[in-house]
Amino acid sequence: MRALTWHGKRDVRVETVPDPRLEEPTDVIVRVTSTGICGSDLHLYEVLGPYLDPGDILGHEPMGVVEETGPDVTALAPGDRVVVPFNVSCGACHMCNQGLQSQCETTQVRERGMGAALFGYSKLYGQVPGGQAEFLRVPFGNTLPVKVPDGPPDERYVYLSDVLPTAWQAVEYAAIPPGGTVTVLGLGPIGDMAARIALHRGASLVVGVDLVPERLARAAARGVTVLDLRAHTERGDDVVTAIRDLTQGRGTDAVIDAVGMEAHGAPVWKTAQQLVGLLPDAWAQKLMDRAGVDRLAALHTAIQAVRRGGTVSLSGVYGGMLDPMPMMTMFDKQIQLRMGQANVRRWVDDILPLLDDADPLGVEGFATHTLPLEQGPEAYRTFQAKEDGMVKTLLKPGAAA
Repeated sequence: MRALTWHGKRDVRVETVPDPRLEEPTDVIVRVTSTGICGSDLHLYEVLGPYLDPGDILGHEPMGVVEETGPDVTALAPGDRVVVPFNVSCGACHMCNQGLQSQCETTQVRERGMGAALFGYSKLYGQVPGGQAEFLRVPFGNTLPVKVPDGPPDERYVYLSDVLPTAWQAVEYAAIPPGGTVTVLGLGPIGDMAARIALHRGASLVVGVDLVPERLARAAARGVTVLDLRAHTERGDDVVTAIRDLTQGRGTDAVIDAVGMEAHGAPVWKTAQQLVGLLPDAWAQKLMDRAGVDRLAALHTAIQAVRRGGTVSLSGVYGGMLDPMPMMTMFDKQIQLRMGQANVRRWVDDILPLLDDADPLGVEGFATHTLPLEQGPEAYRTFQAKEDGMVKTLLKPGAAA
């Protein structure tokens, strides 16, 4: 089969690799029809190379059609259409039963001290082959895949793999009061969808902050009050002050940080991340495991922009072990902080009723680019450079290049 594989920093390639096979009685093999490129994939492209091996298959946002089932699979049959959540979760352990599928005790990567395994996401999360490929082996076939109806286009459902549940959890964790206010930092796929969900769930004001004109325009068209970070920086004023000006000087009830370690700013930490990438993998892993420091511009902005007694919800991925935090400010402002990988299966039942013909969240048309799998390497480059108006890309395995 053809698959998109990692070979080094900013070096991904589409290659022919062996087809996956059933390994356990509850496995299924899925023929992938659509698979997304996620902002988290850029961490692998740019920063987390020490945790990857050449040839690792990337991707954790697939959907497709069941091709083959193991002998113990009773919930699915060949021909069924499914979405594959990015958490590799069993659905039966203590953590899964608590709705914490990202902490699944069956697949926890204990040798790394990490939570549940993830598709296509490095040694940190189990080095499980990913879904940017023509076929994917999916374990726990009776409990993990989400069966969806035939008929509507893939784009109606594919975001159940990651974007929708991650954004939904970000809003849930933000604890926005009825008719309350929220700021979303970063209007990439997760931030954009989180802003849509917050408006759908009744927020009276959603402020979106970004520096990419196309992302700001997309959010504004959905009713988000947008602030251009670059314009505020060039004028020498403060985006936090602008947020307070919109909220009677208080700040919003909640702030969602949908940026994470790709945040702009803090050039000393950007340089440190780049230098780590030049070290041999064994040294780089040890340094990142014990002394990694993120670029925290977005998180510090969130702490400043939220009102006293408000909530900061973290959906952007951070990877540092020694991140300096303004604890005095956080304590003084009585800030609540919630974070974590999305528990995909926990939110599916809440989201599925919204994926009807009315399409209140605008999932059809959410992708800015739909490309053959063979164009995956160029799509990664474009997405990382924030060029060509690219916000969300779906790759189509099997489509002509």
